Amino acid sequence: MAIIMIIAMSFGGELHIPRCLDLERLLARRSVFLFGPRQTGKSTYIRRQLAGTVELSFSLLDQGLLTDVLADPTRIRQEIAARDLRDTVICIDEIQKCPSLMDEVHLMIEERGIRFLLTGSSARALKRKGVNMLGGRGSDRVMHPFSWFELGERFSLDRAINHGLLPPHYLSDEPDEGLASYVDRYLTEEIAAEGIARNLPRFARFLQTAATTNAQMLNYSNVARDAQVPRQTVVQWYEVLRDTLLAIELPAWPRTVKRKAIETAKFYFFDTGVVRALRRLPLVSEAAADFGAFFEHFVFLELRAWIDYRQPRTPLAYWRSRSGYEVDFILDDRVAIEAKATRRVQRKHLRSLRALAEERLVERFILVCREERPRVEDGIEIWPFEFFLVALWDDGL
Repeated sequence: MAIIMIIAMSFGGELHIPRCLDLERLLARRSVFLFGPRQTGKSTYIRRQLAGTVELSFSLLDQGLLTDVLADPTRIRQEIAARDLRDTVICIDEIQKCPSLMDEVHLMIEERGIRFLLTGSSARALKRKGVNMLGGRGSDRVMHPFSWFELGERFSLDRAINHGLLPPHYLSDEPDEGLASYVDRYLTEEIAAEGIARNLPRFARFLQTAATTNAQMLNYSNVARDAQVPRQTVVQWYEVLRDTLLAIELPAWPRTVKRKAIETAKFYFFDTGVVRALRRLPLVSEAAADFGAFFEHFVFLELRAWIDYRQPRTPLAYWRSRSGYEVDFILDDRVAIEAKATRRVQRKHLRSLRALAEERLVERFILVCREERPRVEDGIEIWPFEFFLVALWDDGL
């Protein structure tokens, strides 16, 4: 069980939201890369929860410091030498703004035994320039928006679907303005900072089109046609979305024999509220046609957060047969999970899980829904989503 860390966030008074990261334990042994989209709470987490762990911090959002280190990457090493710091933890925030610092970081790890906490919204700038990624001396972690587990009694499914789970938006009484600003400014600015999309209006059109394919199989040609951009450009832009953690690819699970599986990956944005804002949708009610897709998206994000916080590198995939059967998630090659927003599960909702069960390749079959009580039908566990999330975060799957 990961250590629960408490983050104080101001919103209509002081709120205390538990986060699941366990970086204190990791930093006792080695350096850590902490990546995650902007506004997930990385800086707040470090400032308030790791204050007793981090000896010294440098933020490359400080333009004066950034100018100095771009001109002379040894600037931080000089200060650390002046303080004679050894065998301690030092944080560099937004490390991707100065990739050349990575060689300096490596040198200080070797010479002074320092463990670094290196944060950023993208590893793309580092990897693109072929810089030193510490050669296995550091662990990678991702910070997600809030999870159900972290919010506890403050969780609302309606709020999660419509506001998303980025802390400033979920906690806001007026989230739509913040979401609009996030997708209109930050998302395009992030891509501009990557130096990829020079035509930002065209990229914005691509984002809106990509949002309509959220939770669907990737079809670059269809997106290129609808967004009116070349297919190769679309392929490149999806890669940027993945590298900047704005999108997550869910691979296909191809192991079935009786029913031949499709091997095309699916695609999810990192936040439900961002998808609604990109699609310019009104509030998604229970009666809306999109509610089921948003519910599936929410379940996916909980699974992804649990993996990154509790069991890194646990495989997660989906299964779809060429004959049309589809199971939303295969967790750890053992657990088949179908997400249905219905309040009353019918036999038709179980058909894909039954089809997969015939292959005898998976241990458990769970349908996550909005019924009030858990039950079992034909060996398939039918669980209210809260019941499922308790089992997930208690490591009970």
